[in-house]
Amino acid sequence: MLDKAAKKRYEDPKFMSLLENTKSISEVDGKDYDILFFAGGHGAMWDFANNEKLNTLTREMYESGKLVSAVCHGVAALQNIKLSNGDYLIKGKKGTGFPYFDESLAGVKQFVPYNLEKTLKERGMKYSKAFIPLRGHTVADGRLITGQNPNSTTKTAQKALEVLKKL
Repeated sequence: MLDKAAKKRYEDPKFMSLLENTKSISEVDGKDYDILFFAGGHGAMWDFANNEKLNTLTREMYESGKLVSAVCHGVAALQNIKLSNGDYLIKGKKGTGFPYFDESLAGVKQFVPYNLEKTLKERGMKYSKAFIPLRGHTVADGRLITGQNPNSTTKTAQKALEVLKKL
């Protein structure tokens, strides 16, 4: 979705240079960051969910008191993260992510590899979603901030920054 804010970034050579020179996960030291934010896109369902380095980084950052946030399909990154005590990071936490019903509205239900909403609930997330499909919805539960869909991105990022300032 190329809205006004995204268009501004896309046209900013300095910002685009940062994207072109992104570090690999193995080069990232969580001690250097205060927040981990997972952006969405359907690819996250494949790329994030079973990435052990990403899961380890997320667990380490969360357990060291850092903030973890995700929006839309980026929430797929959270589904398999287990804390040191063996519990899923999302167990008992309020959160959201892209609803399975909305996959039909987007015309891609037959292409997604699994039902993200169902998986989040099975892992113990206290899942909620906007009453009206495709409306923005952001949920904060301590240092875990999640957003439902692309219409939630700005509010989710703002909430994450608000919580981060309080840490």
